[in-house]
Amino acid sequence: MTWIDNAALERLRLAVDSPDLEGTRYTLIGKLGQGGMGGVYRVADRQLERQVAMKVIGVADAAGELARRLLQEARIIARLEHPGIVPVHDSGTLRDGRPYYTMKLVEGQRLDEYVSLFPAISDRLRIFLRISDAVAFAHARGVLHRDLNPANVMVGPFGEVLVMDWGLSRILQDSEASNTPVPPLQDSNAANPPSAGTGHGTVLGTPGYMAPEQRAAQPVDSRTDIYSLGAMLQFLLTDGAVGPAPRALLAIQRKATAEHPGQRYQTVGELAADIEHFLDGLPVRAYPEGPVRRAWRWVRRNRAWLLLLLVYVIVRALLIYFRTR
Repeated sequence: MTWIDNAALERLRLAVDSPDLEGTRYTLIGKLGQGGMGGVYRVADRQLERQVAMKVIGVADAAGELARRLLQEARIIARLEHPGIVPVHDSGTLRDGRPYYTMKLVEGQRLDEYVSLFPAISDRLRIFLRISDAVAFAHARGVLHRDLNPANVMVGPFGEVLVMDWGLSRILQDSEASNTPVPPLQDSNAANPPSAGTGHGTVLGTPGYMAPEQRAAQPVDSRTDIYSLGAMLQFLLTDGAVGPAPRALLAIQRKATAEHPGQRYQTVGELAADIEHFLDGLPVRAYPEGPVRRAWRWVRRNRAWLLLLLVYVIVRALLIYFRTR
């Protein structure tokens, strides 16, 4: 009997699983990862002489559900032209009938790996604000992500923050032409969402980051993504962060992840505004303050001017004292 070592088995598995790119402008380099619908590969674009990422469904299902979802994901990403969202370059169909699309090849680390390099809460909050900006843009275009979690955010070598994996996203209303935020977006079909495979009625998302209504397969809207952002904020505040999180930040996190959607922030902009206020030393909506706390905050914000005033008073008092001697 001849034994095949693990490395040979892995090469054999990759060869069987790899897409046949004959007839396309791409050359396969290697596999980047595996998702629910299929694989993501590093390929070389011979026409433009650059490397890109290609997403291909694993095996074409008889009902064509996976193919439909992949093409829908490509179209959704294509309409979201934002620095925090990976752009789509091309789409097509392989010789075996499987659809694919190519996108910018993102080099860097996933957020759940990257945060260990930046234990300071202030640095993590600035990353969170960039994630929120991309999600707010998607909501303004009528798109719900539905799978926001640290593993679906990439941080590039130059500090770029990109929200990835829009495979579970859904167009909720056609606001593409609008440049203004829309009200909470209602998904009339979310009560029976398509599963990661070909069935229906399966709960979609990542455990620990799904809102209660999402876990219960009930209708979802933009506040469902806000819950996921709140869960990501909790991760950033607790996973290796320096020191305990301030009460104001914990209040923001609790409001974002409230059980009932009506008790959460109603837009991503409101959530981001509270984070920005915290970073600027201003009061936040989620954490009402009493008069003593407000006075102390005023003192802290104006301590430089108060110190100058104190020095002036002391110098003035000394001058008066020596003049009267």
